[in-house]
Parts: sequence; C-alpha cells; structure tokens
Amino acid sequence: MIRRVAGPYAQNGFSVGFDWGPVGAEVVAGDIVAVVDVLSFTTAVTVAADLGIAVYPYQWRDQSAVAYAERWSAKLAVGRSEARPGDVSLSPVTIRNSQGVNRLVLPSPNGSTIAKQLSDGGATVIAVSLRNRRAAADWVREQGPDQRVVAIAAGERWSDGSLRPAVEDLWGAGGFLSALDQDGLSPEARAAVAAYDAVADELPKLLHECAGGRELTQYGYPEDVAIAAEVDQSTSVPVLEDGTMFRST
Repeated sequence: MIRRVAGPYAQNGFSVGFDWGPVGAEVVAGDIVAVVDVLSFTTAVTVAADLGIAVYPYQWRDQSAVAYAERWSAKLAVGRSEARPGDVSLSPVTIRNSQGVNRLVLPSPNGSTIAKQLSDGGATVIAVSLRNRRAAADWVREQGPDQRVVAIAAGERWSDGSLRPAVEDLWGAGGFLSALDQDGLSPEARAAVAAYDAVADELPKLLHECAGGRELTQYGYPEDVAIAAEVDQSTSVPVLEDGTMFRST
C-alpha cells in the first residue's frame, strides 16, 4: 500500500509526478517510481544490468558495507579515487571492464538511499538513466494503465549537506517521462519533460559541459560521462526486488 500524502506538494490528482531527492520521494508517492541519478548511480546500475550483474544498493561505504557484501557473497565497490586495476567502483567504466562479478554491493548516498527509502514505502522502484530511459518507459506501460508513475531526480549535495539540483538528473527524469508519453502529467513533470526535450539533440555534448560532467572530467573520469551519455543504448530495466537487489527484467 502506497502512503498518499495530503497537501499542496504531493501533486495529487495527477497520474505522473516528478520531484527531487529523499524529501521529494517521501512527499510525491507513486506506485512505480523511477530513481534517476545519472552521474553515476543509476547509470552504473544499468551498465551492471547489461552484464547480468545483480546490484545491491547500500547507503554508506564503511565497515557495515563490508559485512553486507559478505552476507550476500557480493563484491563491494570501492570509492572512485581508491580504485586500482581490477577493482570495481561507482565508476561505470570499472563495472563494464569487470571480470567474474555476479553480485555487486554499490554504496551511494544519493540514488541508493532514495531507492531503499522508496522500496520500504511499498513502491515498485526502477533505476533509470539516459541509457535506458526509453526501455524503462516501455516497461512501465506494460504494467498497466492504473499505476501512478513518479520520477525522482536524486540530485547531489553541496558541502553544507543541502540538495544541489543536478541538471543531468532533471534531463534523465524528463527523458524517461517524455518517452512514457502519458497523459496526466503534473506541472512539475511537464517541466522535466520540457527540460529534456529542449536539449535532446545536444545531450552528449551538454552532459560533458554541465557542472556534474565537468566535475567528473576534472577528477579524471571522462569515460564515465561518455557512458552516461549513451542515450537509449540499454534495454535493461533494473527493478529493486525485496528492497535489496536490482535485477534486470
């Protein structure tokens, strides 16, 4: 049972909604919720799904994550800056280059945390990026016409912990909702679609030029941005099962 929140922020009366971060995910409830964290959690999840790797989202990269990975007999992703040859991290290129990995614990304070929060609330949670936005929309339509669909852009964090809306997540959410091609969009969802449609023909270039893309490139990960810009190249739709594991449909 999905808990419906009353009040002006819940986007009630619309079959398709959009909002930002953990708080938005709490307020704007959906039967099916697409979590969008383009740089890089949900892109990493789709790359793993393409390879048949099950992803176990986890909030923190600490000793508890080590125990969690041991519990599921999974490989624990290390921090980007800690990765050595053969290691797997949140960097999608390391997942694509991995060998012999079947299960992966992927810590992420944004996308991973939101996915677990939503699953605990009873929603069906899918991981959406620019890579699989169309495949995800097709899958959602197959679930039937009576589902309320919400896209949650994960965003990033400023140094003081406040939400930094990340334009790449707005584009990813809007791209998914644009491909959904469904009536009943809230004004917020319509704004996300408009943001995507305005840049769709320029996305590989603009993804590199936006703040998130420039940040990753500056830190030495331009390949991760290039993978995130593989629009519609993945047919995988990772669904969070039992609040524990993303597995592709």
